[in-house]
Amino acid sequence: MYDFITGPLLWVVFAVFLGGLAYRVVWYVKGLSQPLDRVAYSSFPADGAKGAARSILFWLLPFGTHSWRTKPGFTAAFFGFHIGAVLVPLFLAGHAVLLKQRFGLPWPSLPQGLADVLTALALVSIVGIALRRISLPEVRIVTTWYDWLLLVIAAAPLFSGFIAVMHWGDYQFWLLAHILTAELLLVAIPFTKLYHVVGFFLSRAQIGMDYGIKRGGRKGRNMPW
Repeated sequence: MYDFITGPLLWVVFAVFLGGLAYRVVWYVKGLSQPLDRVAYSSFPADGAKGAARSILFWLLPFGTHSWRTKPGFTAAFFGFHIGAVLVPLFLAGHAVLLKQRFGLPWPSLPQGLADVLTALALVSIVGIALRRISLPEVRIVTTWYDWLLLVIAAAPLFSGFIAVMHWGDYQFWLLAHILTAELLLVAIPFTKLYHVVGFFLSRAQIGMDYGIKRGGRKGRNMPW
């Protein structure tokens, strides 16, 4: 079973993941308004690029925006989870070996101890996010079963992988559970709210370009409309 889920099934998963993301990105760009967005962006590309980079950068920095600073507890949990959820899957030594074996890709890796710490941080943070959803009425009222399902899908690969690395329980079971839940996560990303792993950059870039060009960015600087 291991050979199948890390071989043919993994190829299918990556095809769905990358193909689905490409489709979403293309349709996002095609959905931009020609008169309101595309004309402005193409007319002032330098201002647009500067605004996009600024918007993305400040939202990627913990406490880099006013919104992050007004909710310090949530901000800490949010970044704690996302740092671990991004860095560990991308640079875990075991994943680097798998990419080399299956796809022939040389890949850098994190020290195992650091990967373990980041995984534990991500798991603690996701518990904090879940408790916030339960305890705050304004968050609880807009949280549905769908949101809980996505939280479980996002947490499952980290949890099962951590159990496997720590050799708690049946290692083979937790290893297979880790791989299968990770593949489920990859397939779910293009078709659910988890698409924000790419959609975040698109939406922040668009907002930053709007402010860099149309919403005062070129005020008094030969803006024809």
